[in-house]
Amino acid sequence: MLTGTLIPLLIPFSPLNMLFSIMNAANNPSDASALTLDQVAFPLGEPRRWRILAELSEGEPLMVIEIAERIGQSPALTSKHLAVLRRAGMVVTNRAGLYSIPKQFLPTPGQRLVDYGCCLLRLREQSQ
Repeated sequence: MLTGTLIPLLIPFSPLNMLFSIMNAANNPSDASALTLDQVAFPLGEPRRWRILAELSEGEPLMVIEIAERIGQSPALTSKHLAVLRRAGMVVTNRAGLYSIPKQFLPTPGQRLVDYGCCLLRLREQSQ
């Protein structure tokens, strides 16, 4: 059984460019608000969800249509991907229907760094 923390580093949103590092679990004590690797593994298997997380990692709540425009996808497809991320607890919505990453997972908004407890995502801007 693999123990530790998985740190996927995404470089221009290509699965071939994903780098994975294993860190000793002792370096990152468990947090009650942390997600498990089982919860995030499936949602992170789709590059479009990485793009969504990259946009939301700025810390600004966004509407589905704004996210869709930024990642170059239809609002319907973006909404489906957001639903997967929401069910996993990786994003939340507010009463106005704006999506965001829960504050406890954004150590420093605007740095494109998301800490879900079981993994640390360093999200870079998409190359045009």
